[in-house]
Amino acid sequence: MQEKHLFEYAVIRVVPRVEREEFLNVGVVVYCAKQKFLKALFLLNKEKLDVFCTELDIGVLEKNLCAFKQICAGGNEAGTIGKLDVASRFRWLTATRSTVLQTSRAHAGLCTDADETLHKLYQKLVL
Repeated sequence: MQEKHLFEYAVIRVVPRVEREEFLNVGVVVYCAKQKFLKALFLLNKEKLDVFCTELDIGVLEKNLCAFKQICAGGNEAGTIGKLDVASRFRWLTATRSTVLQTSRAHAGLCTDADETLHKLYQKLVL
């Protein structure tokens, strides 16, 4: 039997009008300390976003979501945040903020394969 590891995840959301608190799930970020895993997947559905809010700059959203992936990967390309340890990068990504791009609060679970879990959550919560 494979060992189960604690993982945490948060849903990445686009909140076009922060004051209305309406959002669209666009991605998931998963962190598993034992597997030294931190990765995000996202998809911007332009048609859904246009129905939600026509004033969004999709290019800026894509750029910011790509920054999520860079921070997950770490290293110099991700700037100062990318130099932090994996846990600190996850905490930074999931910190509460009042911007167009937000995350849900972090949720925990057990998994044997963090990458497989990321894809399952992505299928369930985003697609």
